[in-house]
Amino acid sequence: MTQRQQVLVLYLKSSALDSETLAWAEYDGSGQTRHMAGDKDEPPYRTGVHALMDGWRLLQISPLTAHPNGAEFDLSYLKYEFLFEKLV
Repeated sequence: MTQRQQVLVLYLKSSALDSETLAWAEYDGSGQTRHMAGDKDEPPYRTGVHALMDGWRLLQISPLTAHPNGAEFDLSYLKYEFLFEKLV
């Protein structure tokens, strides 16, 4: 049986993997579930550590970069992105 990839993107409150989930996106290459942006009120995991405990593999963490002077409070993007995968 062929394995399929599920992808989970969590945007956390800080660079710490145990910080609170602020936003998320889910993609299911297996076709088992279908999600649309904004279709859930609650995140799938409270923190990135909770995703790890449920068997998700951490693939990527956004690099930490300093804001340029004058842009310290710019909220135009979510800075702390964590990318997870699970093979099903």
